[in-house]
Amino acid sequence: MMDNSVTAPARMSAQTWALLALLGMIWGGSFFFARVAVGHVPPATLVLLRVGIAALALHIYVAGRLGIYQTLRARWREFLLLGLINNAVPHMLIFLGQTQIGAGLASILNATTPIFTVLIANQLTADEKLSSEKIAGCLIGLVGTAVLIGPRALAPFTGAASSGDGGPPLWAVLLPVLAAVSYGFAATYGKRFRGTAPPVIAAGQLTASTLLMLPVSFALDTPWQLALPPLPAILAVLALALVSTAYGYILFFRIMAAAGATNTSLVTLLVPPSAIIAGMLFLGETLTPLGILGMVLVLFGLVVLDGRAVAYLRSR
Repeated sequence: MMDNSVTAPARMSAQTWALLALLGMIWGGSFFFARVAVGHVPPATLVLLRVGIAALALHIYVAGRLGIYQTLRARWREFLLLGLINNAVPHMLIFLGQTQIGAGLASILNATTPIFTVLIANQLTADEKLSSEKIAGCLIGLVGTAVLIGPRALAPFTGAASSGDGGPPLWAVLLPVLAAVSYGFAATYGKRFRGTAPPVIAAGQLTASTLLMLPVSFALDTPWQLALPPLPAILAVLALALVSTAYGYILFFRIMAAAGATNTSLVTLLVPPSAIIAGMLFLGETLTPLGILGMVLVLFGLVVLDGRAVAYLRSR
């Protein structure tokens, strides 16, 4: 999530910039992988596979270190809530939306997460209140979201299912935005895990969301009765779980340790372009002028919300 401090961030090396770009491509790729997989795997089961395989991979990575099992036993209720609002619910909403909309549009809409995080933190915390920069960034980003959701922008990507007016149904466009709201609550709630090793937090929430999604998947999809997906869908599921989720978390923590939270938050700006490019190259998605306008407004809002550009201009 975005760190809204305006203090000067630490300088990043060329290697750290390269890792940040890689993380942007990996997380942008998650929307591409989901779009491929969701055509063959029902959303609830896709969520279960994503979090379950990723949880297993992270447990292998941690290998009992960092007091992981003691922490899980002591804080299992907190991990259940974090897994619900940071994995199970938002992933389910995004995957349901992606049954009707493209990878690029889903990524742009979900990029509003820092905006909702700021608005929620303003209401629920005492130390993160709205400043003029934050208000401006939120307003710009919300206008961009409205452009994307508005009637003329319901079909910014080709290949989506028709809703009578040539675009995807409104509910499908709204679901990634609701997922961003859920992520915003999770970012605020997650502050209580300060002092806990980040890989433990990741493994804990993914383990919890796996347990939460098991009954949901079994009740909705009876996955043991599903036909075996084609090889591209299987590979997309594995990439979604192992690359975009498990390895994505590991890479995220490595960048944060080297460059700090403020610099790491720049990945928010890199995810939509990478998802759009993947969608255009491999899924035949195209972006209309209104879609481009909405994306530019959302990303510009994030830049203003981040604060460092404003601070730099004021220092000139």
